[in-house]
Amino acid sequence: MADDEVVTRLLARLMSEPGENVPTGLFGRARRTASAALRTGTSALLRGGMLDARTAERLALSLGELKGIAMKVGQILSYLDTPLPEETRRVLAVLQVKSQPTPFGKIEQIIREDFGPRADALLSKMDRVPVSTASIGQVHRAGGLAVKVLHPGIEQAIRSDFKAAAAGRVLAKMIMPGGDIDSVIDEARETFLAECDYVAERRWQERFAALQAGNPDVSIPAVHAEWCSRRVITTAWVDGIRFDDFAASASQPARDRAGRTLYEFYVGSVYRHGLFNADPHPGNLLFAEDGRLTVLDYGCVREFDERMRAGIKALSKAVRADDGPAIRRALVELGGAPPDDKTFPHTRSMLRGFFGPTLEPGPHRIESGFNADMRTILVDKRAVLRMRLPGRLLFLFRIRFGLHSELAKLRSVVDWAALEAELVG
Repeated sequence: MADDEVVTRLLARLMSEPGENVPTGLFGRARRTASAALRTGTSALLRGGMLDARTAERLALSLGELKGIAMKVGQILSYLDTPLPEETRRVLAVLQVKSQPTPFGKIEQIIREDFGPRADALLSKMDRVPVSTASIGQVHRAGGLAVKVLHPGIEQAIRSDFKAAAAGRVLAKMIMPGGDIDSVIDEARETFLAECDYVAERRWQERFAALQAGNPDVSIPAVHAEWCSRRVITTAWVDGIRFDDFAASASQPARDRAGRTLYEFYVGSVYRHGLFNADPHPGNLLFAEDGRLTVLDYGCVREFDERMRAGIKALSKAVRADDGPAIRRALVELGGAPPDDKTFPHTRSMLRGFFGPTLEPGPHRIESGFNADMRTILVDKRAVLRMRLPGRLLFLFRIRFGLHSELAKLRSVVDWAALEAELVG
């Protein structure tokens, strides 16, 4: 069956089959997650195993129903450059903006509980069908507003996921192989639970908006504080072109502008402000025809202190200079174990894989797929485990890995080495 037919059918099923309560119990989620993806389907995909269209469709439906970590697994698989069949990737990409929605009656109940008698003013403008359904919440249009509401029970569901060791370990290995698994799980738990707090997300969005004020290349939707609570965040509605459509139709100058802007936003924010938005999947991005970028989601944001930021800059300079002693010093500064002579070649290969586009001078496109350094290191599982890189650093690498995948699809031509050097300073 053609993948276009599967995607169309999957979208229709997601919209016609509203979800019930998000499964929250430890045993129920562990059982359903294992059967859906985290033991068989996901591990097969990561090994490059082929899935037929119907199996991929069932996988997407299962992950969408579970929400939380399970759905994030599908989102990550849909845009990272893993050895994944393109047909399967396209089916899973539906999860970037769609899954079984929470019934509107439960959305209405949350809004009434959080805003009391004045809730009618907002509910009277809200479309009953969500425009997008994500792993943590779903978005309804209300005239000129975008109203995002937390899925009931999602915080408990995420806590249950992390109590299931298998689920947490699979996610940790997906985020970044080669780290201290326990530290990666701890960092993932803290990060994903923070996404359930829309008060915090509102603060992050307002902060990013202030930092990007006056930037002609970036738009951040304004927050409407009067319609925000811990379970609801409301912003200005913004129209734009979705990632895949933009990548397929935009002019080369527009793609070049968009690629540079994406890199400056996600990587530059770390170097300049110690902030990074850790969820760069394409469903959070909108584009204007000329390449101007709108970033929609600020639930998954982390902040580095000055010492960590200095260590990240030092690591970038050391990798780009291929300076072994400087790489070792930077890793220690960042909280990692100093690699010995036996493990250092693997560490070097992995780091060069993640900084890859910045190692080639002059304007060029980023190639899709794993590069040779990454393929070599991922094959040697024992060497990967000996690296013991800290969890927070690995989350930052996940951004680069995901971002490089998106830039490859955009076919942006930029001098990435010069841009990295400019941002690092």
